[in-house]
Amino acid sequence: MKKRSFGNYLVCIGIPLLAGAAAGLLTMKHTGIYGEWKHPPLSPPGTVFPIVWTALYILMGTALYLALTSGRGTVRQREDAESYFAAQLVLNFLWPLAFFRFETPWAAAVCLAFLILFVVLTISAFAGLDRTAALLLIPYLVWCVFALYLNLGICFLN
Repeated sequence: MKKRSFGNYLVCIGIPLLAGAAAGLLTMKHTGIYGEWKHPPLSPPGTVFPIVWTALYILMGTALYLALTSGRGTVRQREDAESYFAAQLVLNFLWPLAFFRFETPWAAAVCLAFLILFVVLTISAFAGLDRTAALLLIPYLVWCVFALYLNLGICFLN
């Protein structure tokens, strides 16, 4: 995708939003377990998560759009950026399944660790295509690190 258009922008935003919505649908009957577990300090109420994730998905989609339409980088750099983005999105989808649906917080923590790695790789790849795209992923990285802290806290406290 090289052409900048509102339709392409909506597609790029829709990709992470749909992945998040699908994970939400697959886990919504299982999120009650979160309230039953002991939580580490700084744990926000459960109502905060959908709001934050929606904003992050929009930032992710915007970053993807900027990276894909920048016109910069080699074909290989763009393919790497797309691959890293896809990998982190798959891990982002799998994490709530491991955590909520299958109630395996240790497996979810491992998934989050790999997610963080691929977010870093995506940021690095996007930086070579569009600096703003890379910067838009920083809040996502910070949130994922915070999520890993919360996830590990639940692992150790329960």
